[in-house]
Amino acid sequence: MPRKILTRSFAAAALAATLGGAFAVLAPQTLTSSAALAAGWDDQPARSAAPLAGPDFSSIVDKFGPAVVNVQVEGMAKATADDDSPTPGMPRDFGRRFGRPDRPVRGLGSGFIVESDGLILTNAHVVQNAKTVIVKLSDQREFPAKVVGLDRATDVAVLKIAAKDLPTVTIGDASRIRVGEWVLAIGSPYGFENTVTAGIVSATARGLPNQSYVPFIQTDVPVNPGNSGGPLFNSRGEVIGINSQIYSDTGGYQGLSFAIPIDVAMKIGKQLASAGTVHRGWIGATVQDVTQPLADAFGLPKPGGVLVSSVENDSPAAKAGLQAGDVILKFDGQDLKRSGELPPRVADLKPGTKATLDVWRRGEATQISLSVGERHADAQPQADSAVPAQGRLGLAVRSLSPDEARSIDEKGGLLVESVLGPAARAGVQPGDVVLAVNGETVSTVDGLRALAAKARDRAALLIRRDDAKIFVPLDLG
Repeated sequence: MPRKILTRSFAAAALAATLGGAFAVLAPQTLTSSAALAAGWDDQPARSAAPLAGPDFSSIVDKFGPAVVNVQVEGMAKATADDDSPTPGMPRDFGRRFGRPDRPVRGLGSGFIVESDGLILTNAHVVQNAKTVIVKLSDQREFPAKVVGLDRATDVAVLKIAAKDLPTVTIGDASRIRVGEWVLAIGSPYGFENTVTAGIVSATARGLPNQSYVPFIQTDVPVNPGNSGGPLFNSRGEVIGINSQIYSDTGGYQGLSFAIPIDVAMKIGKQLASAGTVHRGWIGATVQDVTQPLADAFGLPKPGGVLVSSVENDSPAAKAGLQAGDVILKFDGQDLKRSGELPPRVADLKPGTKATLDVWRRGEATQISLSVGERHADAQPQADSAVPAQGRLGLAVRSLSPDEARSIDEKGGLLVESVLGPAARAGVQPGDVVLAVNGETVSTVDGLRALAAKARDRAALLIRRDDAKIFVPLDLG
């Protein structure tokens, strides 16, 4: 099966491709006798068809459709080796010899008006690197737009046009969203302006790669390139999100779409509108979900909380004593169930705010207090010979050389040279660095043996792979 990828670039479709897609023509069908009757082609009187069940969104579209805008951008993109068409009069290898010039690109997106004097919300990826931005209203008026500010971390941008008395949307409450409720999107997929599509909420607080500050709303609303930045409405006509991403292996809609909750977008938008930048809280800890195997390994009665996989040096978390292997059960008294819940909560706090963490550490509960910081915009013994892959973990490891230790800046760690058994089944790879077992750091081969011997049926291995750290559960039963 082809590998599916998250696609953010709804707005990146070139205008030239807008009408370049294929259209399917509906084939004629033979009329059944009942259809012939309804069409009046028989002596019998036509019978009225039963009304279709389902919500009617027409009043929402009538009232708020005019507040949805089309966003057209022009910018420059780096030319690539695929741009082989030579400039007339130039040799074919001119680009390879002297470098290819940047090429102009055009893109499409959507947005919606939140203030009648021309303040508009859209996606950051719609307008980033744009040289010019044109906003087109539903009444066909066009205005040049200023990018007031954008935040790549949440994919939110604010635009401003010189206009007054514009129609606006009504902002809803994302915390009231229920899985299964009806929602609809209005946008410009492939340049077809003010297109309306509908579906249901499939999930909430969904975490996505490289989007740690956004608990996405997942829907099955059909959205496509050009829908980026458009509003997601609930059945009451309130905007509850900004359509931002799709999950696709074709670049088009395949049943999974994701929206930024409107509360997140409005908080970011207000900061951008007032200051042009965003200030967000930061503690300097990387976390992951607690699965059943990890819960067993750490002695938790059931999966819950978020597992700390790494702590940045000199960060608020490090200064407060938070450690890799700690499980944060509560943040400021609120339960944590998934790793995606913590970053948005921290980001909402002003730098300098005091926060309390309820932590599970080595089988005991404790509390840690720290002062929230601000996230700005964006040596070991000489190498031993490898120990054969054997024993409970199935690892062949050696100590890091001084150069290797300096390159990763870790206190301890053993380099994995080969794997089999439990480690291989868990996905540990040669080249990984084992940093800890069940929350206890390792720096020697003998130390690893001792920790492996102490482990019960489960062991949580903290490994470093490239620049990332993650706990891997091993089944030793």
